[in-house]
Amino acid sequence: MARWEPNAPERLAHAALDLFAERGYENTSVLDIAQRAGLGKSTFFRHFQDKREVLFGGGTVSGLLTEAIDSAPATADPFEAVAHALDAAGAEVFTAARRAFTARRQAVIAANPELREREALKNLALVASMADALKRRGVPDLTARVAAELGSLASAIAYERWIEASDDAEFGAIARQALDDVRASTGSVSP
Repeated sequence: MARWEPNAPERLAHAALDLFAERGYENTSVLDIAQRAGLGKSTFFRHFQDKREVLFGGGTVSGLLTEAIDSAPATADPFEAVAHALDAAGAEVFTAARRAFTARRQAVIAANPELREREALKNLALVASMADALKRRGVPDLTARVAAELGSLASAIAYERWIEASDDAEFGAIARQALDDVRASTGSVSP
């Protein structure tokens, strides 16, 4: 691939995923990833802090979730605002075109403790971002934290279900069902 071609972050992510699957995470360097993508090492570092971050998309999902909570209807309760956010993330990030990549990505993460740790830290940051967005809507602190935690759990369940679902299944619908399931199983009917 020529260096001038667009979508360097996507090319780097695909190259990293291929190499992590082929060689293992530990046996893949940033230079290997950049070369596989047809780019230079400096281009890699313009887009990603380190080789772990290449599979985590920066703050894209966090930004989508908080913007969607901020823009949820004023009448939405905390759980409806979180559901609105999961819909937005699904429409933007969890598309049918990305399902195969996402499934492969999850398998690579599951096989590597360092990547599982990074994913756990990213998830904690997502919960904090959602809770902060809910608090900006006037939701009390404890309710915001509970809604964000349940939203995160529902998102994780939806993520697993979506990866296994048929190609036409939409993440947003799966996430809403997962949120309903989580709320029902915890007895959390209203805020």
